[in-house]
Amino acid sequence: MVSVRNAFEKSNLLTETKVLRKKITKSVDMIGNSKAILDIKDIIEKVAPTDAKVLVTGGNGSGKELVAKWLHEKSNRSSGPLIEVNCAAIPSELIESELFGHEKGSFTSAIAQRKGKFELAEGGTLFLDEIGDMSLSAQAKVLRALQENKITRVGGDKEIKVNVRVVAATNKNLEKEIEKENFRRDLFHRLNVIPIHVPSLDERKEDIPLLSDYFLDLICEEMGIAKKLITDEAIAALQNRNWHGNIREFRNVIERLIILGDKEISIQNVKQFG
Repeated sequence: MVSVRNAFEKSNLLTETKVLRKKITKSVDMIGNSKAILDIKDIIEKVAPTDAKVLVTGGNGSGKELVAKWLHEKSNRSSGPLIEVNCAAIPSELIESELFGHEKGSFTSAIAQRKGKFELAEGGTLFLDEIGDMSLSAQAKVLRALQENKITRVGGDKEIKVNVRVVAATNKNLEKEIEKENFRRDLFHRLNVIPIHVPSLDERKEDIPLLSDYFLDLICEEMGIAKKLITDEAIAALQNRNWHGNIREFRNVIERLIILGDKEISIQNVKQFG
């Protein structure tokens, strides 16, 4: 009886794992049939199984993080962690501690030893988002970590070996930042092994019908309501506007239309709430 129960529980666990994996895969899917997106998918399929460093460029909200997640999910490191660091959101005086960790007492608030993101990403992928905003001091240490696969915690002298795949992203033109002496040229070349540029939504408006269907399905499912339909005229209206916030803005508009629009989202709904 115990064996039967164990087998049943194992079967349920496997089913739950498959469902979870399906949800994760769906959440990192890249939606679109435009040439630009198909080209990116092709590059990811070729690059993901390797440990080559990738530099993802593109505007805010265009989907750079999604590219990093897709690279991780399709890599041999997918069972390991995907650790993200938003370099623009961390004060320059704290970024080194965030990346490399610190030893107890290394600075005033360091009341205990702490591992950094490089160590936490061991065996997996480290995603350095908005790397163009990283301080020059931190850039030098990141370069060393990439060259030697070793890091040293702030306030420490012990070298720690790390095994991570680094994917970086930025909305800045790093070559111009190099000219301004805001970014290290040697780090740029170390990161820019495989460049991937994510186009703006305005550059791939032919993907808007697919994106609309995808977000209608996803958001209605999250809200626990029946999927709403959208008219062809409403789709055309969405295609005729400019999307300065890219996919992030587009998702917000679809969510607003679901909440405020009719059962079938019309062109009038788009004009009123879009």
